[in-house]
Amino acid sequence: MHGMYVKITRSGKRQYLQLVEAVRENGKPRQRHVATLGRLDQLLDADVDALVNGLLKATGRAPLGAEHAAAKPDEVAFSPALALGDLWLLLGLWQQLGMAQALKRTLHRRRVRFDVEALVRVMVFNRLSDPTSKLGLLRWLETVYLPGIDRAQVSHQHLLRAMDVLCEHREALEEAVGKLLLPLLDQDLSVVFYDLTTVRIHGEGEVAADLRQYGCSKDVGGTARQFAVGVVQSAEGLPLAHEVFEGNVYEAATLEGMVQRLLARFPTLTRMVLVADRGLLNLENLHTLETLHTPQGTTLEYILAVPARRYSEYGALCAQLEEKRGERPADAAGESIEESKDAAGRRVVVAHDPAQAALQSRHRDEQIAEIEALAERLVARLDAQDAGTPGRGRRTSDEGAFAQVRAAVQEAGLSRVIHTDVDDGRFLYLVDDKALATARLFDGKLILVTNVRDLSAEQIVARYKSLADIERGFRVLKSEIEIAPVYHRLPERIRAHAFLCFLALVLHRVMRLRLKQAGSALSPARAIALAQRIQYHRVTLRHREIEGVTKLTPEQKELFDQLGVERPTTETVKAAA
Repeated sequence: MHGMYVKITRSGKRQYLQLVEAVRENGKPRQRHVATLGRLDQLLDADVDALVNGLLKATGRAPLGAEHAAAKPDEVAFSPALALGDLWLLLGLWQQLGMAQALKRTLHRRRVRFDVEALVRVMVFNRLSDPTSKLGLLRWLETVYLPGIDRAQVSHQHLLRAMDVLCEHREALEEAVGKLLLPLLDQDLSVVFYDLTTVRIHGEGEVAADLRQYGCSKDVGGTARQFAVGVVQSAEGLPLAHEVFEGNVYEAATLEGMVQRLLARFPTLTRMVLVADRGLLNLENLHTLETLHTPQGTTLEYILAVPARRYSEYGALCAQLEEKRGERPADAAGESIEESKDAAGRRVVVAHDPAQAALQSRHRDEQIAEIEALAERLVARLDAQDAGTPGRGRRTSDEGAFAQVRAAVQEAGLSRVIHTDVDDGRFLYLVDDKALATARLFDGKLILVTNVRDLSAEQIVARYKSLADIERGFRVLKSEIEIAPVYHRLPERIRAHAFLCFLALVLHRVMRLRLKQAGSALSPARAIALAQRIQYHRVTLRHREIEGVTKLTPEQKELFDQLGVERPTTETVKAAA
């Protein structure tokens, strides 16, 4: 046994650093004192460094820090930092939900020479991280680090081909994704929400079976070229199914097909209550819904909002309920809810919000006052012209005055309240007090038709108001995921684009659900922005490459823990590459 090492010895209260040698004498191991290096509490870092460097130099080795200290500027190269954290987070959710396996399993018989699942994953993550066009996605890939993706193998043509494959197997893929979400859903799936929105689209010309049709846009408020997307969502806020329609589709006509798809997709369903917004109700689909049954044989139930254009059909009923509401104590405040039945015996629930009613009435009165002032000015000008004092400017005719006032009435939506006409060449207008009273009767009212028997009127209203959550989902599709504008022409590509956005919405809602369950105040958008600050770094030092990941802040560590995703470290990222 032979060797040199450093040892700390004590003498009273003092400690000394000694160099000793291990030897063997007469077959027994012994320690032989070589030198005392000094008192431990008096040794400075510089002294220790000098001692170690002296030993290294004597043995022909480079001193401490020489590798870094001696490095010249041209021997150090920093590669651009790549965004990592948000994609690592999305990758963790994607894998946990089983998205990769579901897509690969569904497409396993599809013979293609590229990884469709990987390309779909890239396009979905891009919608959540930095939504852009397919060509823009290639530029985005140069700024991010996504383990398992070879950027050199991703081309614009491959992305388009992956979209084509996605569209070909859209129904099977969406069904597979729906099954992945089952553990997160109420097992009875008793309440689902359905709504429809429009998506603006660019491009000229026409193609076969063109989805790009002109219709009333929910974005710009007028007529625009567009397509429509319907989404079914669970009570937990998770998207279950979607469908793409022509831009001029009649909303009510989309309801039956979506419901039948959903019933077929969940064969173990024992009960389903459909909640849908205004615009999706007409007598024909109401009768159809009442004939539908779940796979277990129970009747489909519904809670549907009556569109404002049909409120007049419920005038007598609302008048009766208004009298009943008037019998409440004078100090009673807040929303009131009354219930009755229509001619077919269906439950009709009417909720009245006094604050909203006052706001609507005041707004209408202001509009009427503005239109009356316009009409009076025009009448005064006509009278002055007849008296021979036309005043300045172009002459006004009775037909011109009628056209101006009628346009203002139509723009305000007051055609039933303000009547305009030209009689014997003279412009006339009239405020219909009876029609105005009827309009005020419906102010602040929400009218719901339902066949649900075991929920109170208050519960019926609460269920319907939960529909606002799916409207927030549409806002996410349009703002954060940026489903619009769309530049594709072919119907298959438009449907594939909508499906990619639907998958992105699934991840967004799962993230939202987990953050909410963890008690986090972060929204998915803020969570993604927080994770984006985590970057992948690469430095070349003297021809040796060093990789690393940004050190996580406490907030970032908490975020990954709340979402149940492994934190990104240099080791875990290398292992996933």
